[in-house]
Amino acid sequence: MQKLFIGALAAIALAGCGPSEPQTKGAPPDMRRLTEEQYQNIIADVFGLPLEVRGRFDPMQRTDGLEIVGARNARITPSGFERFYNVARNIAERVVDAEHRDVLVPCAPVNVAAADDECARKFFSQTGRLLYRRPLTAPESDFFVKAAHDGATTRKDFYRGLGMSLASLLVTPQFLFVSDTTERDPKNVNAERLTAHAKASRLSFFMWNTTPDEALLTAADSGELNSNDGLKRQVERMASSPHMEGGVRAFFSDFLSLADFDTVEKDPIIYPSFTVDLADDAKEQMLRTITDHLLVRNQDYRELFTTRQTFMTRNLARVYRVPTERTDNAWTPYEFPAEQGRAGIQSQIALMALYAYPGRSSAVRRGRAVRELLLCQRVPDPPGDVDFSVFTDPNSPNKTARERLTAHRTAPACAGCHKITDPIGLTFENFDGAGQYRTTENGAAIDASGDLDGVKYDGAVGLAKALHDDPATASCAVNRMYSYALGRAASNDDKAFVAYLEESFASDRYRITSLIQRIALSDAMFAIAKPDGSQSAMNGGAAVASAAP
Repeated sequence: MQKLFIGALAAIALAGCGPSEPQTKGAPPDMRRLTEEQYQNIIADVFGLPLEVRGRFDPMQRTDGLEIVGARNARITPSGFERFYNVARNIAERVVDAEHRDVLVPCAPVNVAAADDECARKFFSQTGRLLYRRPLTAPESDFFVKAAHDGATTRKDFYRGLGMSLASLLVTPQFLFVSDTTERDPKNVNAERLTAHAKASRLSFFMWNTTPDEALLTAADSGELNSNDGLKRQVERMASSPHMEGGVRAFFSDFLSLADFDTVEKDPIIYPSFTVDLADDAKEQMLRTITDHLLVRNQDYRELFTTRQTFMTRNLARVYRVPTERTDNAWTPYEFPAEQGRAGIQSQIALMALYAYPGRSSAVRRGRAVRELLLCQRVPDPPGDVDFSVFTDPNSPNKTARERLTAHRTAPACAGCHKITDPIGLTFENFDGAGQYRTTENGAAIDASGDLDGVKYDGAVGLAKALHDDPATASCAVNRMYSYALGRAASNDDKAFVAYLEESFASDRYRITSLIQRIALSDAMFAIAKPDGSQSAMNGGAAVASAAP
């Protein structure tokens, strides 16, 4: 009911008076590789089981602040393809094993020891449609049915043959890459438009971070997604679905670069409470805080940086040094007391620990993270000949980070960057390298005052207010959300539309749910420009061994 209420509020906001939507030319059709999380979500959603995907895929390069944008240039190396195939084979074996086949295969073979083309065709017609995010073509269906037939004949086992064919489907470019398939636009014979099934994929991966469900594919089959009313019905349905939480979590995981948290390390002697389980809890705490604030309570996005409301486990309570009555590690609502000096997600353990060193804090890393992640302001890398010895020397007479960083702020080669990172990062010196609160460093009192582009403040709570009030905070979220939805960075042609989104975001009282729906319903979401003649759309798929026509 709560999600339905939020969806209704967003629909009312979108129907109200506001700035008119400017047109954008869009970009040429392209394709991007599934992220590892999208892959896992698809397997779970299609087969209805929490199938574990073992193995790591080829990494993606973060581009323009987002991994999803880098997915457009992702490749699959020979060793990466081998990992994909091993995962696919494991999945296929589980789908057709004795424990799952009666549920996941929609028919039974006439003879379990022989091929059954009719049953295999029925399986691939249903399952292949979900995996390919569109109906299989006749040649594709014939290919997988024949592969299942040949496998069953060779192994004298219908299910072994079906599993072998399914494994081959799961390593095809049509599954591993989301393609902007196009067709002639009936309203303009000289233009192309996305097919209804390509629209369904764009919507589903944006709002849910997974493959389109049966209802969305049916809407694509019927052409409903090509009408404004039909599109609106589907977007409102999707916004009220529990899957929406997965979509929001995926966006903020990418936006805040939380995947980096999987490799964070802390010195166990200095920070004995910082364990692998604690790291997992810290990341989950941030995502729970975000989804509770933005989805469950439908609050102002900017208040993510001032709120003291969050969730706590017993593991986290030890590091935060707060009391807890729990004897297990279950999640419970919690509000940081004012004297803790914490406000907003930026002062939680996740970001404080991520942007620090294994054995100490880092004002520079933390300041840069705020600039780049939360304000979308690029900070140049330091020159290669910087002398860090003044800062890292354990015998330095300078006890606090503020004193040690003075050398970098006054050096001509360093001053430009340090002047925009240090005043922010030094505010977080009240939190050590593991994110634990402190008031002194090496016996000296910490000065946590700071400055954000001329706005002076005191401590992390003061910075929280400055971030809330800074126009760049909301603007950054809009820009990243737009890029995330389309899987590409905004171009010069998109400037007017992005400005419209920023104005609308403000008029919608900075509700993320309204922003998501406004993008999903816009012409810009599906705009396609004429290809420039390059073959970029096929570059990624070319690296995948062809397992289907």
